[in-house]
Amino acid sequence: MADADLDVVIRQLARQLQTGLMTRAKERRDRFSGLAAKAKGKETGDRFKMMAKATMEQATAAARRLQMSADNVADSYARAMRLAASTPIEVKAEKKAKPEKKAKPEKKAKAKKAKAKRAK
Repeated sequence: MADADLDVVIRQLARQLQTGLMTRAKERRDRFSGLAAKAKGKETGDRFKMMAKATMEQATAAARRLQMSADNVADSYARAMRLAASTPIEVKAEKKAKPEKKAKPEKKAKAKKAKAKRAK
């Protein structure tokens, strides 16, 4: 996984999230279906059945949006990497090394005078 392209990793993570989301939605749907079966009144049972159906519809839509977003991000990343790889690199000519400048005698004299003043 260390050598994997990030676009592949993005898609894998989205698939894992989508699977987890749908698993939880199915558990919740089953719970509502169970409550509908145990309900004493017809209205209550119908309400739980409607909630179970709505849960699956909403979860499916959310999973679809999640997958679409992940695909868009992965495609965008892959496109950016292809573009970066195909962009030519400007090679700058190496500058000639400049010889080191010697300290001017004036600066040395000033430094000595300042040092002498501090010593007094």
